[in-house]
Amino acid sequence: MKGLVAVSASLILVACEMAGVGEGEGMESPYPLPLDAPERFSFGQDASEDRISLWDIDVRPDGEGLPQGSGTVQEGEAVYRTHCLVCHGPTGTEGPYHVLVGTAPWEEWPGSRTIGGYWPYATTLYDFIRRAMPQLTPGILTADETYAVVAYLLHLNGVVRDDALMDAEALPAVIMPARDRFVADDRRGGAEVR
Repeated sequence: MKGLVAVSASLILVACEMAGVGEGEGMESPYPLPLDAPERFSFGQDASEDRISLWDIDVRPDGEGLPQGSGTVQEGEAVYRTHCLVCHGPTGTEGPYHVLVGTAPWEEWPGSRTIGGYWPYATTLYDFIRRAMPQLTPGILTADETYAVVAYLLHLNGVVRDDALMDAEALPAVIMPARDRFVADDRRGGAEVR
């Protein structure tokens, strides 16, 4: 198998070199294209605003980017049992993967890497779950299901009450226990994305 991978990689490098891939601007290829080759091959399609919007789903710490929808702690428990329990255990404390529930403050690094002991913003918890969970089928949760499971996880971590409802207004207002343990990135001098 390793030999097949090595041969494949070699063939790709040779093909790229023959096609002039990676050559600098204005450099002539020692392997010119045929005379009837088009000036541009036009692979793919231009990205429309609709296509871009499907991928433009980031949620910022201040809540910018949160979608419409809402979810309760009780609804979140059903979502958790359906989509999260197999990886994080019945109460979020067992695993086999990351432990999600715990409120012990981290006195020493790394300390408690749970939602209640580490996560600085509830909004970025929403962002992470929306993009990456469930691990084998990311992106299948609706906005309402994501709000609900976030509400449930925040409740398990002692951050919100059992009657909490999360939405685009309530979620940014949640103050996470570890928020003040992080330092704002105030570096200047490079390309700034703020």
